[in-house]
Amino acid sequence: MSAPPVTRRVGVVGHSDYALLKETLARLASFAGREGVSLFYEPPLREHVGDGQELTADACHGLDLLLTLGGDGTLLRGARMVAREGIPVLGVNLGHLGFLTSAPRDEMEAGLSRWLAGEFSIDERLALLVHTETADGERGRDHLALNDAVLHKGGAARVIRLSMTATRDVVGSYSADGIILATPTGSTAYSLSAGGPIVSPTVDCIIATPICPHTLGVRPLILPADETVTVEVLSPTQELLLTIDGQESETLVPGQRVVVRRAPTPVRLVRFPGQTFFSTLRRKLKWGDLAERE
Repeated sequence: MSAPPVTRRVGVVGHSDYALLKETLARLASFAGREGVSLFYEPPLREHVGDGQELTADACHGLDLLLTLGGDGTLLRGARMVAREGIPVLGVNLGHLGFLTSAPRDEMEAGLSRWLAGEFSIDERLALLVHTETADGERGRDHLALNDAVLHKGGAARVIRLSMTATRDVVGSYSADGIILATPTGSTAYSLSAGGPIVSPTVDCIIATPICPHTLGVRPLILPADETVTVEVLSPTQELLLTIDGQESETLVPGQRVVVRRAPTPVRLVRFPGQTFFSTLRRKLKWGDLAERE
């Protein structure tokens, strides 16, 4: 007598502002019913489906997969929810760019079927563990960043004076609008817009990209991933913000510094055959010679 099929547990997070979300959730529920998949919805999505199991913190521990419905922002938010448990994330793009997602909306069922059949690979992405710290060593709460941690000014457009160290080695100080500490995954996000390099996600490193530095002698810097990077603000100001992946934020007060190190566990993204970083770069960001696009 054969063993009964194993029920797969899939968490679902999504961006409620997408017009096609409700239709996509209906398709997902139909697919799950046919394939014996158990769905767990984050609370805002349960309003769209009417019922279903809730994606609580305890439910996250037992998931086989987290499905994100939206764009890169939704994927980043979902990835932070489950990264510590090592749960793989499959992003379905309901938006425009969707650089980190693995399937367009009309291929959601096909992507899930391939996942159920084991026809996928796991792309492990370095993440950052970020916290603030006072001069006397009082530590703030931990943040997990898949893309970047950004220390920047709020309010008036004035430069700030920064000092950066890597582990115990002083890197230097400079004036700028702020600094982006990015992962290779985040190298194609805000860091790229600020003049930082594109870095393959297979390279373990931390990218320090100054925002509008007030000197020609300061350029983006690539540091080994095992360094602990500390940024201290030398200018007295009340208008400093630490922003994580463009979503979480924390206000800094004078005397605080930002400490960034490699997170103990990577973020695990589901990828299907033929999906590579460079193919995505060419397709999504139009990387390459113009003749190749004609």
